This record gives sequence, structure tokens and C-alpha cells, in this order.
Amino acid sequence: MGGQAVPRYSQIVAELRRRIETGQLAPGDRVPSTREITKQWGVAMATATKVLTELRHEGMVRAVPGVGTVVAAPSRPVRAPRPGAAARPGVLSDESSGQMSLTLGRIVAAAVTVADAEGLAAVSMRRVAAELGVATMSLYRHVADKEDLLTRMMDTVIAERPLPADPPEGWREAIELAARQLWGPFRRHPWLAQALSMTRPQMITSALPYSEWMLATLQAHGLDLQSAFTAHLMLLNYARGIAVNLESEREAEAHSGLDNEEWMDTQEPSLLTILATGRFPALSRLATTGYDLDLDALFEFGLQRLLDGLAPLLDDSSAG
Repeated sequence: MGGQAVPRYSQIVAELRRRIETGQLAPGDRVPSTREITKQWGVAMATATKVLTELRHEGMVRAVPGVGTVVAAPSRPVRAPRPGAAARPGVLSDESSGQMSLTLGRIVAAAVTVADAEGLAAVSMRRVAAELGVATMSLYRHVADKEDLLTRMMDTVIAERPLPADPPEGWREAIELAARQLWGPFRRHPWLAQALSMTRPQMITSALPYSEWMLATLQAHGLDLQSAFTAHLMLLNYARGIAVNLESEREAEAHSGLDNEEWMDTQEPSLLTILATGRFPALSRLATTGYDLDLDALFEFGLQRLLDGLAPLLDDSSAG
């Protein structure tokens, strides 16, 4: 009697797992999408979806909004006690609780880690204390409340990419550089756009150099202060408006169990039925050729169009 046949989806899972474990696919690399799996292995969409779901359950991959499914980073190793180290009776060691070395920096870093992995809604004083292995009340010696913690989190992640000491000479190059520098933290920390308020701006020290950079650049090339600040807010909110989709996509995936590609696949039959009426020829052509949503490309395209719009307001001598 022959052995039981291995399900097709299990074979594909095993192959992708092998590529990840051997380093052929490194942490952060995109893994084949559901569409790519259907084409490469000749399986149905449901099978391809099951493959990625299984790999996510194993912790091998994770979905990144606007990017796709990528190889997950290895779990952090648990630190072993130092050789010969022993805790005093009744006192918890740093490794076991973190209580003895509790600092503002560690609190903020733990909160950022939680927000990056699970979203802003998962961040609470109790959750951060649990991550650090300390009593919740001990956090209040370093931060006033959750709002204070959130402001410090934003301050920390924006400070990850400081502006250079010397800006480019051309206004356009200088504005592009600052806008892309701000886009970086939005991209790496999906919760940041949702946390940042435009109508009730928080006092984020690391963001002030960006405002100063934009105002100085635009004023130096012909805009009055009020118009320069309006342009600055326009560009900031443009980047924030695109980035806010990152957190909402993560929440939608958590509720549905489907990443954006998998969800779009579920909508395809209904869309094709509507397009078959012939009422939307342009959309029909687009459905035939396909469209890959790339938030980085979308950001760059819109940034250039916004700068094109600002160009007539600035000195011709610096239009570059």
C-alpha cells in the first residue's frame, strides 16, 4: 500500500520554507504573491492563499501594507543569565524583569516595538510594562501618561532620519530631500501617520528642524512666511495622507485574515461582471493590463506634481 500523497499546498509551503531557511529569501524579501504562486505552480487561487496563510501561521512571513508578503525577521533570542551572575534574594535581575535598569529610553523603545508589530491600538501603559517586565505604575516615574508616551514615540522615530547639516542649493532638491526623509519614518512605522495630528499638533522636537528647513528654503526663494508655512503643511499632510493607509490596511488584514492582494482577488469576480457591461471601457483595459499599487511610487509621483505646482510661485532664478 503506497504512502499518502502530500497535499499540493504543503509541497509549495515546504519549498518556500526551504528558500527562507537557506537564505535564498532573506528577511524583508518579498515572497511570491498569490497570483505568482498560481502561475508558478499551476494551482488555484484558494491553494495559493492557503500557502501564504500557513507560512504566516508558522511565523515565516508577514504582510507589509503597500508592499506585500515578506520574509519575517527571526525572533529575538532570549538572553541567558551572565555566567556566575546571581540575583540577590528578593531582587529581580535586569534579565528577568528590567526593573533595575528601567529608563525612559527603554520604555519608549518597548512602546515603539509594540506599535510597529501590532498597531497603535495595542499600545497601553499596562502592555508596555508587561513587555519590560515591570509594574505598570513604575512607568509613571518617566512618562506622565499615554499621550506623553505617544509624543515621545513620535519624537524618537522621526529623529531616526535627521536632516543633513547643509541643504542642497536648489529649492526643489531641498524640498524633495526633506519630504523623502519624512516619508521614511511614515513607511517604517505604519502607526505614525495615524498618531500625528494636523489640527492639534503635538510638540515633537525632532520635527521642528523639518519645519525650519521648509520655511527657510521657501522663503529664500520668494514665498512669504504665511504661504511658506501653508506649503509646508500641504506637503506634510500629503505624505501623511498616503501613509495613513498603512495602519488601516494592517487593521483590515487582522480582521479579515487576508492581505490586500488576497482581498482584491475576492473582489475580482464582481468587478469583472460589472466591467462586462461595457460601461467602463477605460477600467476594462486597466483590468486587462493589471495595476500594482506601490505606495512609494504613488508618493513620488504626487510629490513631483505638488512641486510642479509650487514652481510658478517661486523665483524664476531658482526654478531649477
